Amino acid sequence: MRQLVYISTATPRIDPNPADILATSRRNNARDGVSGLLWFDGKRFLQALEGEEAVVARTFERIGADPRHRALVILSDRQVETREFGAWAMDLRLPGVDPDRAAARIAMLAAGAAPDVRATFEGFTRLKRAA
Repeated sequence: MRQLVYISTATPRIDPNPADILATSRRNNARDGVSGLLWFDGKRFLQALEGEEAVVARTFERIGADPRHRALVILSDRQVETREFGAWAMDLRLPGVDPDRAAARIAMLAAGAAPDVRATFEGFTRLKRAA
């Protein structure tokens, strides 16, 4: 099973609608057997995708073609024995949401991930909390 972790920046001219992203991603991921974790803070996406090699590749290609993303950077691309994130989830840091509570949720969702992958998500949320 392949696990791919990437970061990208939201295109400034296109306002990504988190509800649309969530609905579309849940539908596509359920259909394709992809799981993982997506964190979107209003400016950047950080996502782990897990699933069969070809499916993860197609999913990442689809994301790369999405006009809401730019500057996609793969942070980690590896084989895993089992899914480290379980069921797919998406979390958002929206205005008014307690950043400490959001960070605790990400820590819980990433608890089963490899230490370096978990540290990527936790570090990203720490940076966003400080911002």
